[in-house]
Amino acid sequence: MQSGCCIRGLWILNNQDFVIFSRKFPVVERRWRVACEKESDDNFKYHLLPYDSELASAFADRKKREGSARGFGIRVSQSVKGSDSWVDDPITRHVISLHINKEEKGESNLLWPLILHIKGPYSILVLPLVEPHHLKSYSRMCNRSDCGSAVGADENLSSLLLDLPSITGAFIVAHTIGEIILGEAVEPEVVAASSPSVGGLLDSLTGSIGISGISARPKPVAAPVAASTSSGTAVSGAVMSDAPKMGSRPLDKDVLRSFISSAMPFGTPLDLSYSNISAIKTTGFSSADTPPADRKQPAWKPYLYRGKQRILFTIHDTVHAAMYDRDEIPDSITISGQVNCRAELEGLPDVSFPLTGLDTARVQSLTFHPCAQVPEHGGDKQAITFSPPLGNFVLMHYQALCSVGPPIKGFYQLSMVSENEGAFLFKLSLMEGYKTPLTIEFCAVTMPFPRRRVVSFDGTPSIGTVSNTDHSVEWKIITNTRSASGKSIEATFPGTVRFAPWQAQRMPSFGSAIGSVADEDSDLETESSGSMVNVEDQIMEKMSKDLQAVDLEDPFCWQAYNYAKVSFKMIGPSLSGMSIDPKSVSIFPAVKATVEISTQVTSGDYILWNTLGKCPVAATPEA
Repeated sequence: MQSGCCIRGLWILNNQDFVIFSRKFPVVERRWRVACEKESDDNFKYHLLPYDSELASAFADRKKREGSARGFGIRVSQSVKGSDSWVDDPITRHVISLHINKEEKGESNLLWPLILHIKGPYSILVLPLVEPHHLKSYSRMCNRSDCGSAVGADENLSSLLLDLPSITGAFIVAHTIGEIILGEAVEPEVVAASSPSVGGLLDSLTGSIGISGISARPKPVAAPVAASTSSGTAVSGAVMSDAPKMGSRPLDKDVLRSFISSAMPFGTPLDLSYSNISAIKTTGFSSADTPPADRKQPAWKPYLYRGKQRILFTIHDTVHAAMYDRDEIPDSITISGQVNCRAELEGLPDVSFPLTGLDTARVQSLTFHPCAQVPEHGGDKQAITFSPPLGNFVLMHYQALCSVGPPIKGFYQLSMVSENEGAFLFKLSLMEGYKTPLTIEFCAVTMPFPRRRVVSFDGTPSIGTVSNTDHSVEWKIITNTRSASGKSIEATFPGTVRFAPWQAQRMPSFGSAIGSVADEDSDLETESSGSMVNVEDQIMEKMSKDLQAVDLEDPFCWQAYNYAKVSFKMIGPSLSGMSIDPKSVSIFPAVKATVEISTQVTSGDYILWNTLGKCPVAATPEA
């Protein structure tokens, strides 16, 4: 029936479960009705999309039945046949179904697959077009006696969803709408040198002075400040962006209607770039936007750029680590990264350059933007040719191993000396083995205590400052690049933290359903008979006895797991070894355009697990 993504309808509900915005697409709905009428199964009938009140009622009923908006995701004692949790697959927390009750007809019909995206106080539901046999297949899964998605089974949810590309498209629609309603629609960050332009010959010689020249069409405002490097050194810069600033504001239905009408007319998503849609509405088109006669204008470039020509690349490494400081558990450090690009080039040129050093950089995987043409590659070199879209975009994603040691290593210890007081110790080494020009610009460590209220803390770190909130203690180690330039730093922080008196947490109404799960995942171990009683174990047992498990969205706060999280930003070459030589970038047809390369290294989930506590760890297969 369809190979792409088409949307039958979408709804936005507030935290009181009222529909505050909805949009249905009759053209797509007609296709669904025709497909239903062709079914030979007499028990399968076409049903109209529900009224907003009916959908809101069904959504509220599901929340009560499943324990929360997302639901259990696994089959528990409260699960009923026909519900999402009966399928026993965690993906049902994101791809849900609703049972729409038609009281006047005394019947109930199944609405699936509904993509659920929760953003701030809003729940966004998107219903993509699928084929009738997909819906019937899911209905059978909701009523079978066994549970789980066994490998090789005749029907399982993962295989079903892999057959539906519309699911991926619907997720993108839901996330884009979430960003728009909260004013968070942003573009990938691309950094440009901010030195003032003096024009003429000097500009053409330096190649990186100034931001874009005067353009014949107005551009949305750019966000300020960031760092950039054009040749491996750090310079001050500006973040380039075409996305209009929206800020936090109530839901603007007119903005949303306008975006939906332009981005997905008749229910078919065409261009979900908010900056593209806004720029087209702001600037419109002119006769000068006619593309060259010998070139086909791609969908991702709806109008042509005019002005000073240049191309910007930003290599952004994000470092993820799990540091255990234990002999039996190896530390883990990986890098996920992306190459962001902004091509201010007139016409419809092709840009190409070679990626070299892939073996040296220990790159494990590469994915590219649809505008890129990437031939089969092997060895240490990869050629890329692309026809760049407008504005900032992610040219490629990559996964890599760190080419050097961890930028921050050491240990974190926390021991409860009483029910309401804990003693902690940090001993860290920053930038050990790293050399100039790679320096650390900012570094901080946060100890979160989501279930306890911090009253006070004592202790003086060897470097930096300390502050606290109600549920965390933050240690700012470095805030000035000059203080950490070209040298390693040893940092220690011993201290104590005091909490408000412990109050037993009351379990939610669905607590008994996860009771067995909580018991299995408990951090408490049964003392063997005859063993000596451990005072700290007694304290932790008393504290954890009534401790409810937090929502699965925050896995680091499950039960009594404790950790510290490191945040940092570095300037200089990338840790992954990914690099682009400005001299190797070529543009066809040939034009005079400057090429700027910048690099950013920031922390992702960089976790120091408590050496004295329990911690989750994944077993890795032997090479």
